[in-house]
Amino acid sequence: MRGRGNARCSRAPALSWRPATRHPRLDMGRPSRPRSSSSRSHLPHLFLLFLFVGPFSCLASYSRATELLYSLNEGLPAGVLIGSLAEDLRLVPRAPGRQDQLSQLPERAVAERTPPLSFSLASRGLSGQYVTLDNRSGELHTSAQEIDREALCLEGGGGAAWGGSISISSSPSSDSCLLLLDVLVLPQEYFRFVKVKIAIRDVNDNAPQFPVSQISVWVPENAPINTRLAIEHPAMDPDIGTNGVQTYRLLDYHRMFTLDVEENENGERTPYLIVMGLLDRETQDQYVSIIIAEDGGSPPLLGSATLTIGITDINDNCPLFADSQINVTVFGNATVGTPVAAVQAVDRDLGTNAQITYSYSQKVPQASKDLFHLDETTGVIKLFSKIGGSVLQTHKLTILANGPGCIPAVTTALVTIIKVIFRPPEIVPRYIANEVDGIVYLKELEPINTPIAFFTIRDPEGKYKVNCYLDGEGPFRLSPYKPYNNEYLLETTKLMDYELQQFYEIAVVAWNSEGFHVKKIIKVQLLDDNDNAPVFLQPLLELTIEENNAPNAFLTKLYATDADSGERGQVSYFLGPDAPSYFSLDSVTGILTVSTQLDREEKEKYRYTVRAVDSGKPPRESVATVALTVLDKNDNSPRFINKDFSFFVPENFPGYGEIGVISVTDADAGRNGWVALSVVNQSDIFVIDTGKGMLRAKVSLDREQQSSYTLWVEAVDGGEPALSSTAKITILLLDINDNPPLVLFPQSNMSYLLVLPSTLPGSPVTEVYAVDKDTGMNAVIAYSIIGRRGPRPESFRIDPKTGNITLEEALLQTDYGLHRLLVKVSDHGYPEPLHSTVMVNLFVNDTVSNESYIESLLRKEPEINIEEKEPQISIEPTHRKIESGSCVPTLVALSVISLGSITLVTGMGIYICLRRGKKHHREDENLEVQIPLKGKIDLHMRERKPMAISNI
Repeated sequence: MRGRGNARCSRAPALSWRPATRHPRLDMGRPSRPRSSSSRSHLPHLFLLFLFVGPFSCLASYSRATELLYSLNEGLPAGVLIGSLAEDLRLVPRAPGRQDQLSQLPERAVAERTPPLSFSLASRGLSGQYVTLDNRSGELHTSAQEIDREALCLEGGGGAAWGGSISISSSPSSDSCLLLLDVLVLPQEYFRFVKVKIAIRDVNDNAPQFPVSQISVWVPENAPINTRLAIEHPAMDPDIGTNGVQTYRLLDYHRMFTLDVEENENGERTPYLIVMGLLDRETQDQYVSIIIAEDGGSPPLLGSATLTIGITDINDNCPLFADSQINVTVFGNATVGTPVAAVQAVDRDLGTNAQITYSYSQKVPQASKDLFHLDETTGVIKLFSKIGGSVLQTHKLTILANGPGCIPAVTTALVTIIKVIFRPPEIVPRYIANEVDGIVYLKELEPINTPIAFFTIRDPEGKYKVNCYLDGEGPFRLSPYKPYNNEYLLETTKLMDYELQQFYEIAVVAWNSEGFHVKKIIKVQLLDDNDNAPVFLQPLLELTIEENNAPNAFLTKLYATDADSGERGQVSYFLGPDAPSYFSLDSVTGILTVSTQLDREEKEKYRYTVRAVDSGKPPRESVATVALTVLDKNDNSPRFINKDFSFFVPENFPGYGEIGVISVTDADAGRNGWVALSVVNQSDIFVIDTGKGMLRAKVSLDREQQSSYTLWVEAVDGGEPALSSTAKITILLLDINDNPPLVLFPQSNMSYLLVLPSTLPGSPVTEVYAVDKDTGMNAVIAYSIIGRRGPRPESFRIDPKTGNITLEEALLQTDYGLHRLLVKVSDHGYPEPLHSTVMVNLFVNDTVSNESYIESLLRKEPEINIEEKEPQISIEPTHRKIESGSCVPTLVALSVISLGSITLVTGMGIYICLRRGKKHHREDENLEVQIPLKGKIDLHMRERKPMAISNI
């Protein structure tokens, strides 16, 4: 792709340059314009041009005309970018002579001094209808007027449209189709005149089409094998290149023909019919097939026409007689013109090749020729002159049947003349049925006993008795018609069928007692009636076609026969009322097609009727059934019933346990519908059963390690190529109460805390802090004191929610010493709560002076009575739907708990009273827990050692 430019002012020499081009981007070509070396050679001329011409009337220092070439596909929608003139011309708007000055200015100042560019079409002709030009940016886009290459160029008579008119393209390629635009670039100091060429590329949007629907080719029957005959009406395709007609084929080659395609210098392809077998017109005189033209598009488009191959006759058969000799008799008193005999030869050829003439052989005596005349056209021998007394009694007539270019066929007629002394019997017919020239015409299916004719048999002299009988085969009967004498009635004896036999020849023979015989020949011709309906060769046509077929796809060719003759046997084909509208049936050829694409997933089987109707009056018809099965193609990906699957699984779920079913379907059938499932990620933990879609975990899952898993499952079908889809699987682990509370403080059962006697009641002393790795109710912790030991350990209370231990009563002198509280930390887990215990040691004194003594007390095994009182903690109710049937067990459980609580409170009261009595008794004894204290220490934990939680 090359461009040219020139700039002229008055008579100054032209300045020209040739821009190079880049490869097309998408559908549009984007040219670039680096200047060639030739443009540099004109720089001195340009300088001289400025010196001499600059002060004159030129509106600009110089102007430039440029050619740009783009390409795009036909049929694109509106708004598709063709190219940017500003980018492809590399326009930097600067006035000539100000290059150095502007380069020294800031970029903002240059932009302010540079006026904006303007692009406009020089004319609004035909080309301007197909594109739009942005006046500011210089971008060319397709307009709402769709570009049709065939309509634009083929109808326009040329390959280019320039400025609103159609003209012949000067491009080397005869297939090029160009839109030519003139674009002006303003303002005047940056003026350019740009010639834009837009090459329209062809797409395969037209199917091949034959100029006629019926094509006839005539082949002589003696054509040798490999004879080539051009088919005079090749298919036309407005598309070009590979999108044009590429090949031809026949739907049925009849094992006699094939097709070849020849391409001439202009690229036109002509189909040739090639004879591949020996032809015989007398065996088959016509072959009918469908010729299909196919283009090279993707997908290819088809066109078809009916091809009739007629076999022309040659003179390859000669006349033949059925009999080599016939014997006839003629009475001596026969009148002149009486037919004596008739010979007939048959030539299987047609037309002039089958013309037969009859003649006597030269061996026949002239006397016999004079007595018996032979009609050279019909072969009828008649008595030509009166038989005299001296005529020979026997005549041997040798007759020749002559055909063009053939050796004559020979037969002999042996004529015996019977001399008559007495007159023979007479047969007088009186026809009832229609009779013309000795031929009686009867309609088929005439009723039985249909009368044909009366015959009167008599002796002319009245001397002899005459008898008669019927000679010949056929459904006829000759019987006496009473009460008359010598009257006989000829009638039918059964129904006659034209399709079984059309012609009968019988004779009424009369003889008298003297032995004289007379024969009357009667010819009966049946007339056809429309008594047969068309008959399909197959009453049920089972057809198959792959889905996503091409439009107007061929299905089958229907064929029905009708035994009737003439118009009554001509068959037309029609679709039944139950046939869908997108099926078409040619009424003449019987070709069944489908006009649209079939989708097996939408409908797999079609069943409808077709009719074959003859042209009789009234017409008769028959019906056949078409059963069409649409075969599957792998055009559907597997489809999950949900885009996302969520499963809730209790933790500690056993390995290979069933988590849930991943349901997936595939609308295709057979192997195309087989779906295999696999885990894309985390396949080391999870596995899926392909057959059932059951998702399983290979290992036991622990919620405390990971609370949820996100998987991707891929479904792949069994088609070729295989199609696939994926679904997201979320597995949420439900907590199980499998972790007892973990006490973080106190850290050890051996740690203790100094409590000053001056501590006020209600003051917090310390706390028990625990955590639970479970969640929900399984992680709700309650604290309770289940065992106490010391001077007055009931002075301390623990908050069941927070675990804070506070002083309930003021400390007395008798309360000095070690108080040990066994704290139970319990969760609210299901089905069974778990708990831990910790020993809280509180040392009431003013100071700690003998730590070893305290540690010895801690090492002693405490004798603590375990209290069964459960911690009381209010838990926010969870809104759940409780069925009415579950209320009864709940009420029973609450009643039992209430009764147990009352008993527990009563027992605790008695225990506290007994403890207080023991304290007063201890005041008089030597208090082991009182130790000398040195100094005062703050209220803090003396020892914070890591401790092991013991469960009691």
